[in-house]
Amino acid sequence: MTPWSPNVIVTATDGSDQSLRAANVAAGLCRTNDAELFIVTVVRPPEGWWGIVGAPPPAESLGNALSDAQRVVLEKTVESVDLSGVRYQTIEEVGDPATQLARFADERNADLLVIGQRGAGLVERIMVGSVADRIVHIATMPVLVVP
Repeated sequence: MTPWSPNVIVTATDGSDQSLRAANVAAGLCRTNDAELFIVTVVRPPEGWWGIVGAPPPAESLGNALSDAQRVVLEKTVESVDLSGVRYQTIEEVGDPATQLARFADERNADLLVIGQRGAGLVERIMVGSVADRIVHIATMPVLVVP
């Protein structure tokens, strides 16, 4: 039997300690297998983010705020993870995190999707489940969940 050797690995980051651990694991796997790494952050646009009263601000304001937040998360990840010897790209996506991560990994023909196990609050788990749980169920490639 031929050993499995990934060529493309996708990791998700939200700047949390768990996502940084997952990114470190992904980087190590990339280094070992000479694989390409995509570091992806996904932001879900908040509903009614402008408050209860008044007109919503221009869409450009929301876009700029989300892009700034994503840039901070990606910069923190790149600074915190040992990426020496790793070919990598940082990617910003907007939408439902589980759906967007699975879609992105599928479009890149990823061999592995590496995510952190993140404890969602009880209400979120009841309503939608954790992002990690949903990704495990919808991804078309192997998923490594890092505690």
